[in-house]
Amino acid sequence: MQNDLVLIFISVILGLLIGAEREYRNKSAGLRTFILVCFGSCLFTVLSLKIGVANPDRLAANIITGIGFLGAGVIFKGDNKIEGITTATTIWATASIGMAIGSGYVYLSLLGTALVLLILHSLTYFEKFIDRKHKIREYKISVINAKEIPHCEELFKKNDLKFVVSKQQYTQGNLATSWIITGKNTNHEALMKDLMEDEKIIAYQF
Repeated sequence: MQNDLVLIFISVILGLLIGAEREYRNKSAGLRTFILVCFGSCLFTVLSLKIGVANPDRLAANIITGIGFLGAGVIFKGDNKIEGITTATTIWATASIGMAIGSGYVYLSLLGTALVLLILHSLTYFEKFIDRKHKIREYKISVINAKEIPHCEELFKKNDLKFVVSKQQYTQGNLATSWIITGKNTNHEALMKDLMEDEKIIAYQF
């Protein structure tokens, strides 16, 4: 009994560490969520081993199903990409840590927590590096008529950006075109400056 309480306490501490990282980054699931996920997974695993003697994996196996529904709740569609997948997979990984603690594999759970925090924190800098070199944005640019489309393309080429038309909308004399633009972040910044100063561009947004 005392050993089980220690395991539950450890699960709360490890859940708190991961939750603090997500809370710091203001993600959709924060401190309390990760503490409860880790604690709940640990407790269910302990109960599975105690009351499911004949079939100890019965309760533990259903943890994965429950975590799947929970993770789906934090995934949503942003402007041009899916948001919340990292948080959802972190919930999934935290559940596995809780299960490892409940099964008595404390050192394995500590290693798992360290790896989760390393991946969430350190790889952020690598992602930013990639983003600077290969930034993808969706621009919505409004011009007076279709004759100005080649002019927009010239601006993209001038700033060494790859482009493709996503969709077009004509409203009351204005033609709004959505472009998927790819290139270095510095080139995007130069493009925005050109768009603001160009008299042929009525409006733009991204």
